[in-house]
Amino acid sequence: MEVKIDFTKSAQENANEYYSRAKKYEEKRKGAEQAVRDLEKRAINLKKKNVKNEEKIIKVREKKWYEKFHWFFTENGRLVIGGRSAQQNEIINSRYFLEDDLFFHADIFGASLVVLKDGINSAKIEREEAAEFAASYSSAWKEMLNSVNVYSLKREQVSKSTNKGSLGTGSFSMEGEREWYKNVGLGVAMYVKDDILYTVPLTRLSELKDYLERYVIVKVGKKNKSDAAKAIKKYLNFNDLDGIMQQLPAGMFEVIVENKIDGSI
Repeated sequence: MEVKIDFTKSAQENANEYYSRAKKYEEKRKGAEQAVRDLEKRAINLKKKNVKNEEKIIKVREKKWYEKFHWFFTENGRLVIGGRSAQQNEIINSRYFLEDDLFFHADIFGASLVVLKDGINSAKIEREEAAEFAASYSSAWKEMLNSVNVYSLKREQVSKSTNKGSLGTGSFSMEGEREWYKNVGLGVAMYVKDDILYTVPLTRLSELKDYLERYVIVKVGKKNKSDAAKAIKKYLNFNDLDGIMQQLPAGMFEVIVENKIDGSI
């Protein structure tokens, strides 16, 4: 190693000079080591943050076409859809009510148009499920009735025109003999499976309940829609409060959990 000495300075002064340089180099080395440690720490924190951000990414499930309506599947797997508004009733009638389907409607002013797909070939229990669904999504709930009559018709019996002209939004012309379902009770059950919220008539629940970890029964009651939806959200651990609100009928509610001692939440 080559050492340069300044002959204009004493040996002690040269030694002091090299000591000062060595001290500076040592401080730089420590600073560099600390900088490396800081960079490593930042890299670790950034990696953790990215992992957390990745965990927060929620895949948005592509909804089926029928999920924009009220809907459920019968015991034999047939689809039932119902309008959430007069406009949706019109859409169902014009686009989704086909020749082999059955039309269900509560015998009261203000009700969802409910269609049982392939209803012509359905079993009695399926038609009863569809009738209960139609009863629940009618103004009977808002009027706090316990039951209402429901009727069903075939495609050729329902139209949008009369001899006086076309009918307004949500109104339909019905002809011929109707199949009646008398004193149909109001009520639905809600449960979550594979992150999907299902709403079914209580008749349908009887076949499902043994396979469900959690479900709630919703009936006419004294709780407003917002409070009922929050109670359902909490019990079912389902975060889409708006989705719950959309699937509830119009009116007041009682939310029942069968395995609770007091029964209600």
